[in-house]
Amino acid sequence: MKKVIEIEDLCCKTCAERLERKLLLMDGVSGAKANFKRGTVNVETTLSDGELSAAVREVGFTPTAVRPRKGIFG
Repeated sequence: MKKVIEIEDLCCKTCAERLERKLLLMDGVSGAKANFKRGTVNVETTLSDGELSAAVREVGFTPTAVRPRKGIFG
């Protein structure tokens, strides 16, 4: 499932890359791409919202929301 994690304090490219690496090392995550300007991470995963939020907190960031990612067709 594709999800978007909104991050409150994602401030720079280095921070975004650090978070991407953490998520990609997790079992159940097949893709992760962070955008520090928008404060979001797009994730391809089978993990629950709670597991994703916990992983983000482990790296030192504050997740504000985890929601399904919608494509251009719905």
